[in-house]
Amino acid sequence: MKKSVWFVNILTILVLSAAAVVSVKAQKTQNDLATVPKVDLKRYAGKWFEIARYPNKFQEKCAGNTTATYTLKANNKIEVLNECLKKNGLMDKAKGDAKIIDKNTNAKLEVRFAPALLSFIPAVWGDYWIIDLDDDYKYAAVGDPKRKYLWILSRTPELDDATYQNILRRVEKLGFNPGKLDKTPQNVQAVKGAVVDKQ
Repeated sequence: MKKSVWFVNILTILVLSAAAVVSVKAQKTQNDLATVPKVDLKRYAGKWFEIARYPNKFQEKCAGNTTATYTLKANNKIEVLNECLKKNGLMDKAKGDAKIIDKNTNAKLEVRFAPALLSFIPAVWGDYWIIDLDDDYKYAAVGDPKRKYLWILSRTPELDDATYQNILRRVEKLGFNPGKLDKTPQNVQAVKGAVVDKQ
C-alpha cells in the first residue's frame, strides 16, 4: 500500500512539473519580443566584447574585460565561451552550449552553462534573442522576452557614443530600460601571473 502511495506522489509531482513548464512557455509567448529578421550565424560567430549589460547574478564576480566567443559546431550546435576579469584580479572562463530555437531567422537561441546531463531540464536554458544587429555585424544587442536580461556587444572593446546611444533608443522602443545598463570596463589590467578559473 505504501508503495502505491509513493508512486501516486511521484506521478503527481511529475504532472505538476510538466504543467509548470507549459505555464512558463505560455508566459514567454505573452511577453513576446521582436528580434532582427535574419542572422547569418557564420558571420555572428567569433569574439564579441561586452559594452554594457543589465546587472545579473551570474556575472556579479566580473569586474571587466568581459567577452563572449561563439563557435559553430556540427548539427547547428554552437559552443559558447564567456570570459571576464574577476574582482579578485583573476581571469574567469565558462563554457556552454547554445541551440537555435527559431531556424527561420536564427535570431532566437537558448544558452546553457549547466552540465550536459541536465540539458533535458528546461530551466537550465536561458533565452538569448538577438534584438539589434549591425549590417556589418560590428555590434549587437541581446535580450530576453521578459526584459530581465540585456547585453550590448561589439566586435571591438569600445563603441563610439553615437552608435551606443542609437542602440539604446532602439532597445528602449522594444521595452527595455537603458537606465538599468551598466557599462563594462574593457582593457583592464589583470593581476600579473593570474591563472584562469574554469567553471
